[in-house]
Amino acid sequence: MKALLVVVLLLLGLAVLADRVAVGIAEDRVGSELATKGGLQGTPEVDIAGFPFLTQAIGGRYDEVRISLTADELGQPAGTEADVVLHGVHVPLSSVLSGSVSEVPVDRIDGTATLSYALLSAQLGGDATLRPEGDGVRITKTVELLGQTFPLTATGTVALDGNELVIDVDRASGAGVDVPEFLVTRVSDLLDLRYAVPPLPFGLQLTDVQPGEDGVDVRVAAQDTVLSG
Repeated sequence: MKALLVVVLLLLGLAVLADRVAVGIAEDRVGSELATKGGLQGTPEVDIAGFPFLTQAIGGRYDEVRISLTADELGQPAGTEADVVLHGVHVPLSSVLSGSVSEVPVDRIDGTATLSYALLSAQLGGDATLRPEGDGVRITKTVELLGQTFPLTATGTVALDGNELVIDVDRASGAGVDVPEFLVTRVSDLLDLRYAVPPLPFGLQLTDVQPGEDGVDVRVAAQDTVLSG
């Protein structure tokens, strides 16, 4: 009986090992296919979730594929990154083995694209800096008006308008200096920002936005997507 138990445990261990080896190979293959069919600029880091993996591979449907995308892979400006999850990725095993994948249907995609504060600060120019504050962002920038420079600080709300990220300043003040109120009101508009988010891969649409620790987090989603290059 003890010998039988040892044999069973050994076989289970080998099965788990084979499963993990297979998932590693598949992650490389699926990453390459997503890069090609999704129009990425590079092969992303892929994590195929779920155990056992082999049943997913044989069935040709991967329940959850997680990918992390850099700015270069997205073809976006530096300071942009995304973490997305593809739910229900259909890739027949025979097509993977033969290298003849023509398209990759995906049931649903969701995730987050992050636009760094450094990227958004650069859109305002000068010495502008952005950082999170509560449900909004705090902006500091030196502006020029009527031949004089004024250091300003302001808080703003973050919203989406179509494919544009909008930061709307609702309160501004002089940053440690006395600035006439009428001037503060006039220059507040100089701190507003509209940033057109370039098209994202996989047919992802912008759905929501909120300030995060490292940048503004934009929620993205797509439904019934077919990646075909």
